[in-house]
Amino acid sequence: MAETREEERVLGNASGFSDLSDSEFLELEETQESCASISKTGPSSELPEKDGKLISLPKWKRGLDVSSPMERFHLKYLYVTDLSTQNWCEQQMVYGKEFPDFLTPEKVAILETGASIHLARELEVHDFVTIPITTKEDAWATKFLNILSMISTLQSEGCIREFPVFGEVEGVLLVGVIDELHYTTKGELELVELKTRKRPLLPLEAQKKKDCFQVSLYKYIFDAMVQGKVTPASLIHHVKLCPEKPLEPSVLRYAQQGGFSVKSLGDLMELVFLSLTLSDLPVIDILKIEYIYQETASVLGTEFVAFEEKELRSKVQHYIAYWMGHREPQGVDVEEAWKCHTCSYADICEWRKDDGVLRSTLEPQAKKTK
Repeated sequence: MAETREEERVLGNASGFSDLSDSEFLELEETQESCASISKTGPSSELPEKDGKLISLPKWKRGLDVSSPMERFHLKYLYVTDLSTQNWCEQQMVYGKEFPDFLTPEKVAILETGASIHLARELEVHDFVTIPITTKEDAWATKFLNILSMISTLQSEGCIREFPVFGEVEGVLLVGVIDELHYTTKGELELVELKTRKRPLLPLEAQKKKDCFQVSLYKYIFDAMVQGKVTPASLIHHVKLCPEKPLEPSVLRYAQQGGFSVKSLGDLMELVFLSLTLSDLPVIDILKIEYIYQETASVLGTEFVAFEEKELRSKVQHYIAYWMGHREPQGVDVEEAWKCHTCSYADICEWRKDDGVLRSTLEPQAKKTK
């Protein structure tokens, strides 16, 4: 059954990866950082649904369950935003996987508004073409066709938006979508990440830190792609693709319209990887985050991010260790306990129940992966 859900999710987002580009709903959880006190009410064994009813919370089987989170959630790959959400609160991210549909109407509205702003920006540089598909090979073929088109545009120094990236990091396949890539007047390749805000205020440092991690990881993966460090074999292995499977006529027609003569996903993969490595595309030089006010679409401010590869790799190793089953999930430290006040899962959070917030400050070595 999990395989079926995965197929539907992949096929429903043929134009690119469904990596959540925005994190505006975190704004709802940005109370004053000085509010670090923790409610000591006992956690419930049930979680309220959006209609007020209760659903049972399954028992955690840590120490007894031999499967890793990747296996337990039936995941072939992770999104970049999965790891950046861990940067905000790993325990919250885990509950989000357990209850993927548990979003308040307010959060849904914020995300939908952010998505519409992203879509409007994307339509400024290209049109959408609807292609009926039936297999995951067809879905990935459309992603590769989009990449080929974007490589050509970028080579001619045009602006591209919603560029899919993918690569194996620490044994796990990571995928994501870069909001925008363009060259500056000095010839530097600049990445721009768009974050929309419900209120006309810049985010707190905690969210800025999360956003900076996200764009740094995008650069790390993109650079590996243009440097020839990403291989077709890795993608085939993780996603369980059949490269020799013939593509559907609808996908073949789209490929022919773009000037590509291919028959299978394998043919397209070969074209994409050759184009990435043999093109003159450079690594990303500049990382920039733009914060946009949703109501007026005006720019609230920009954040330039310094890329620190050593620090990034250390964080990625720590986050991936959870997914591989090498450690249990961790919640926030006491100085960021203000995040708990508006968290949807606060009442059932095991980290709070076990005083993990306080314990984490006393045992910092537990955070490090051996």
